[in-house]
Amino acid sequence: MNGIFQAVYTAGISLPTPIASCQYWHRSLNPKKLIDVGFSQLNPRMTLQRTIKLFALPTATSTPGLRHLKKEDCPSAAKLLNDYLSKFKIRMYFSCEDFEHWFTPVKDVIETYVVVNQSNEVTDLVSFYSLPSSILKSPKHTKLNAAYSWYNVASTHPLTELMRDSLILAKNLGFDVFNCLAIHDNQSFLKDLKFGAGDGNLQFYLYNWLAPPMEPQNVGLVLL
Repeated sequence: MNGIFQAVYTAGISLPTPIASCQYWHRSLNPKKLIDVGFSQLNPRMTLQRTIKLFALPTATSTPGLRHLKKEDCPSAAKLLNDYLSKFKIRMYFSCEDFEHWFTPVKDVIETYVVVNQSNEVTDLVSFYSLPSSILKSPKHTKLNAAYSWYNVASTHPLTELMRDSLILAKNLGFDVFNCLAIHDNQSFLKDLKFGAGDGNLQFYLYNWLAPPMEPQNVGLVLL
């Protein structure tokens, strides 16, 4: 109304001055393809077959009742997410309309899965989005299918189990790698689920809004 605008944005490079620097972690879903295209390297002490076995996942999820988000889930799912995000220093607030717009599953764009209780209230939520990349100079492959963790909330099931199911769901959808920032409560499952630390950080910035620097675990914001 007053012609004053604010913005939040991210970049892989460091500009003056980020409020947080968050590391990417990667979990192989299709290790053979990732090695073929140079995304990953074969450990000198590992064979390809042993690497494939190391990153193998079940074909079925284990969380009882885990299913795609439906429109009628959105009011309670939005409340669950907003309540969870309230503990972070920088976060989004999702109205029910916002939540329905951003989280409704769309093939090759966004996947959202929930668990509901006997009162049809959402108790747990996992989501990830698709961001493919072109592969150059590869005789076998033209596209790298990457899933990126978005917002996840665990209240009745362990977060590690929910995220393992996210990996299974992404693998079954044909994704090659699952990427995740070391924000929210993500550090609690990264090593257990065999994520590897990436060599790059994502810098978070605010425009026209003063905020002190913060640790990654205080960041509750993921940009799609």
